[in-house]
Amino acid sequence: MSVETSADPRERILAAAAELLAEGGAEAMSTRAVGAAAGVQAPTLYRLFGDKQGLIDAVVNHAFERYLAEKTARPPGSDPVDDLRRGWDLHVEFGLTHPSFYALMYSATRSGEAVEAAERSARVLTGMLERAAREGRLRLPVELAGQMIRATARGVTLTLIAEPPATRDLALSGCTRETVLAAITGRPAPAPDTLTPAALAIALDAALPEQPHRFTAAETALLREWLRRLMDEGGISPE
Repeated sequence: MSVETSADPRERILAAAAELLAEGGAEAMSTRAVGAAAGVQAPTLYRLFGDKQGLIDAVVNHAFERYLAEKTARPPGSDPVDDLRRGWDLHVEFGLTHPSFYALMYSATRSGEAVEAAERSARVLTGMLERAAREGRLRLPVELAGQMIRATARGVTLTLIAEPPATRDLALSGCTRETVLAAITGRPAPAPDTLTPAALAIALDAALPEQPHRFTAAETALLREWLRRLMDEGGISPE
């Protein structure tokens, strides 16, 4: 295999590494194999990426860029919970379509630009959850809701990747998704006059950073303390 369509050696190296990864997994992505496929010598590869970990990080960043491009291509819908649902489905679909990429994206060995790419992905989910919170749709704080979604979506995706495609039960994803969404939002969505004080506190807490107000920093901190007390009284921990 040879990838020499681009005049930019960095682009050729990334394309070669991505193709090797897709075809043979992380073990096939040796620096020697990547260099041969890209038509570059080892010194060029090390000059551009430092070492193999730097190359892996760049490939992971490339994978996250592809994932985020798909995730942000569609504008937000009218229902933030439906947006969370579509985001979950896209996440699982991306993992099943690109299993080798996915395994590297969520590996514990990420560093450098790969970590930054993962943080950008997390911010997209946080933005969706903050919108749901501002509309009074969350029963849990944004940070905790995000942790629940990320942990369960990754677990489901890795579980499905490990199953042979012929016996893969995709219903696992839908059932888990709806269970998690019910836990963090409740079903059906509460009407405004039935929102609990804890849900209203979460909504106001999420809206504060974006809404102009005349509170001083000390007054804002005090308000947040009161809001967290309301969350506690509703059985919701902001931690």
